[in-house]
Amino acid sequence: MNTRNYFSPFLSNLQKIIFGKNEVIREILLAFLCQGHVLLKDFPGVGKTTLSLAFAKGLGLDFKRIQFTPDVMPTDLTGFSVLDRESKKFLYHPGVVFCNVLLVDEINRTSPKTQSALLEVMEEGKVTVDGITRSVPNPFFVIATQNPDQAIGTQALPEAQLDRFLVECSLGYPTYQDELKLAHELDSKPKIEKMPVSIDPWMIKAAHDEIQSIYMDSSIYEYIVHLVRKTRELDTIQMGASPRATMALVKCSKASAWIQGRDYVIPQDVQNQVPYILSHRLVLSAKAYTQKRTKENIIQELLETIKVKDHD
Repeated sequence: MNTRNYFSPFLSNLQKIIFGKNEVIREILLAFLCQGHVLLKDFPGVGKTTLSLAFAKGLGLDFKRIQFTPDVMPTDLTGFSVLDRESKKFLYHPGVVFCNVLLVDEINRTSPKTQSALLEVMEEGKVTVDGITRSVPNPFFVIATQNPDQAIGTQALPEAQLDRFLVECSLGYPTYQDELKLAHELDSKPKIEKMPVSIDPWMIKAAHDEIQSIYMDSSIYEYIVHLVRKTRELDTIQMGASPRATMALVKCSKASAWIQGRDYVIPQDVQNQVPYILSHRLVLSAKAYTQKRTKENIIQELLETIKVKDHD
């Protein structure tokens, strides 16, 4: 059974709220179905919160949001225990991570300690408070937003933490026509409130299982490994992509094939996913900055140079 068609109304409803960003919306859905997490790197006011809320609403999932500031503590995420005077027992108060979809606004404005606490929950799917381990709900999906590195008051995420995000996306500013349409609509809240729940929980599990069963030829596996390994050899890249990027490319390429109605992966699936998966995992070298190279054009050059079954 193919559950892909069940997700078409969901995507259509989202596209009525977030104009002109169909590709990004689809990528976020793919990351969710691959049980990964998303980093949205954008300027304020482009619709990140609206998209996250509508995404959770359309899937019928519990949604929470936390604004990261320098004074946010790890316990705000994980929860804490307090002594109840009457029962003389410690009562646990859950943190915001106990939800299905968590929007973390401005992840690069808080302390490294709090950032690490979030990344640990993302990786482990559970929290430990006072020696007691509790699992977060399943599914658990984090959409973290990040201001551009040059924004005032930001604290860049370490490379090891960036690597934990399956994909990095950017909504970007709307086109003239989309912004004009947005100006006429003004408020999207009524639309979100009326947005129907078009997905049942079993569909999410079924879609995940179907994606895992998508066929990938050995030549495509080799292509992916060669692409990732090449990032570690270029003199324009100081730090290349890790094996986690290889696994991410396999997962997302299969998901890309699935959402297009195929039961097998083609090279185009891999190529479509490479920018989303590699861009936040690469650190440019001094030579790249001297030559005014960007991650985007290095990745494009990589895709133009390396072909399937070309591993010399």
